[in-house]
Amino acid sequence: MAPTWRLATLLAALLVLGACRQDMHDQPRFKPFARSDFYTDQRSARPPVEGTVARGELRDDTYLYTGKVGDDPGDYMPFPVSAELLARGQQRYDIYCAPCHSRVGDGNGVIPARGFPRKPPSFHIERLRKAPLGYFFDTITNGFGSMPDYASQVAPRDRWAIVAYVRVLQLSQSATRADVPSGQKVPSDPPRFEEPGSGATLPVVETTPAHRSPEEEPK
Repeated sequence: MAPTWRLATLLAALLVLGACRQDMHDQPRFKPFARSDFYTDQRSARPPVEGTVARGELRDDTYLYTGKVGDDPGDYMPFPVSAELLARGQQRYDIYCAPCHSRVGDGNGVIPARGFPRKPPSFHIERLRKAPLGYFFDTITNGFGSMPDYASQVAPRDRWAIVAYVRVLQLSQSATRADVPSGQKVPSDPPRFEEPGSGATLPVVETTPAHRSPEEEPK
C-alpha cells in the first residue's frame, strides 16, 4: 500500500506543478489603449465592424427614433394617441420640461425666473404652433440652442408622449368656445379637494360629482 500511496502523491504533485505555467498569463494580447504595430493606424482597440448593431438597438423604425422623413421633420405620431399616452406625456413634461417651459408652456418656468439668461420661447407663438411634431421630437432628442438634449433621460416613446402633450397645451391656450364640448361650463368649475395637501403631499381631488344641494355644501 505504501508504494501506491507514494505514487498517487507523486502524480498529484506533478499535476499541480504542471498547471503552474504562465502561458495564459503571458499569451499574446493587446492591452487597452496600447500601441500596436500590427495595424496601420497603430491602435490596438479596433472599431466595431461596419453595420454592427448592439442587442436591442436595431431601430429599424427610423421615424420613431428620429422624428424625420428623410431630412425633414414629419408631422404625424408613429403610434395612436390615447388618454393614457397623454397622461404619461403630462407626467414626463412636468418633470423634464416644466422647470423651464412652465406648466402651460409659455416659457415662464422656475429656472428662467431664477435668473437663467436665456428664456425659452413660448409654445404658443405662431412659429411653434405651426411647427411639425417631428421638430419637437428632434429638439428633445438632440437639444437646441441653450437647451441640452434629453435622449439619455427620456425614452423615445416618452419623447413622443411629451410631443403629443405639447400639442394639447397649445390647443388649451388657443381654444375657442366652439372647441368646448356641449354642456361644458366656461370656465369649468374649480375642483373640490378631499384633502388640501401640504408641502410634502399633493391635494386629493374629490371623485364625487361637483353638483351638490345647498344642504350638502360644507359648512
